[in-house]
Amino acid sequence: MARYTGPNCRICRRFGEKLFLKNGKCLTPKCPVGRRGTPPGVHTLRKRRLSDRGLQLREKQRARYIYGVLERQFRRFFELASKAPGATGETLLQILERRLDNVVFRLGFADSRPQARQLVLHGHIRVNGQRMDIPAYLVKIGDVIAWRETSKKNLPYKALVENPPSRPVPAWLSLDTQKLEGRVLALPGRGDIDISINEKAIVEYYAR
Repeated sequence: MARYTGPNCRICRRFGEKLFLKNGKCLTPKCPVGRRGTPPGVHTLRKRRLSDRGLQLREKQRARYIYGVLERQFRRFFELASKAPGATGETLLQILERRLDNVVFRLGFADSRPQARQLVLHGHIRVNGQRMDIPAYLVKIGDVIAWRETSKKNLPYKALVENPPSRPVPAWLSLDTQKLEGRVLALPGRGDIDISINEKAIVEYYAR
């Protein structure tokens, strides 16, 4: 399955909630979810009731879109979580949170995960002093995430210097606002993930 390249706001309208896939538009009155409370497509008076399987699929797709993961990669993460000790659903969310593009977003280096993914793909981010251009790279305890020296001349970094990140940084990460450098202090727990995802439904979807 190829990556979705259509309007991000259409995805939010489909799920009936803000998934914060756009940089700053989600927080403004221009957000279509606030202006148009209906899903995209042809509207009918009768609402379709989803089956249990449909609800499970919906939750899996919702998690995929939030973290920007393709189906094959999401399945690989689930298989990795199912082989690890502990609850499979919580381990899956932990793996998704440890993705480098998500960490860049959590540190406030980007306004959205798609923007964070672009920063990583373009080689603007270093991990432990090494250039890293793989958004799916899973960070480990002790990893240091910083900007490349040559990227500090670019507009995204200069904008961060003028307006330092104000979004709260999760407890499992630390941020040096002077150096704009982040560090992984621990692996994220379920309480550190502020996204309302029903991970049990995802486990049930793949269990069939």
